Amino acid sequence: MSKLSHNKVASREEVTAHFRSGMTLLAGGFGPAGFPTMLYEWLHATDCTGLHIITSGVAPPAAPFQLGFAALLDERRISSLTLTHAANNPEVGRQRNLGALAVEAVPQGTFVERIRAGGCGLGGVLTPTGVGTPVAEGKQVLHLRGRDYLLEEPIRAEVAILRAEKADKMGNLMFRHTSRNYNTVIPAAADFVVVEVPEEGIVEVGELADCEVMVPGVFVDLIAPIPKGCAFYER
Repeated sequence: MSKLSHNKVASREEVTAHFRSGMTLLAGGFGPAGFPTMLYEWLHATDCTGLHIITSGVAPPAAPFQLGFAALLDERRISSLTLTHAANNPEVGRQRNLGALAVEAVPQGTFVERIRAGGCGLGGVLTPTGVGTPVAEGKQVLHLRGRDYLLEEPIRAEVAILRAEKADKMGNLMFRHTSRNYNTVIPAAADFVVVEVPEEGIVEVGELADCEVMVPGVFVDLIAPIPKGCAFYER
């Protein structure tokens, strides 16, 4: 399906055909806000393993919105995590200490700037955050105008999954309140973008007001409707 298609609404089978073992996956959301619960459930239902997941953070394993991700983690189908925090999910630390999971912790501001750089085609980001700490290990340090900066490399992924509250069929997206978080910069930083949207929030092209378009449809490949009645339909 072309990124210029005027109807990107897709079935579960069309979406999961783009999931594969070993893929790098960039996931939206911050806590439950904008977290793609259904798409994680669909990913868990596949046989994909060796996943490299980039996400802002992970909630307690029993959090209802995160059950699909938690199951992937418990089954050790995730090879590496790039995230901003995992303090409330002890399974991440346990697997890391066992050598079963590679974990890169990134300061939140640096995290979103690295994604933005990946989406804009930039060579990296210079930031003083992390200088003189374990965050700096193995990274190039540049001294500019009397101050040290770390060169942080761009983040890109093969597939991105996120949640919007409203979309037209071309993929123009609207996020509700704090669910905008990282979701507005993620689509430009992935080769293929899938967005879950409550089915009643999917409208015809032209029905979104100009001020509602927070991500242009040209960045979106597929829209996965969340059926009304699902436990995670409302967020």
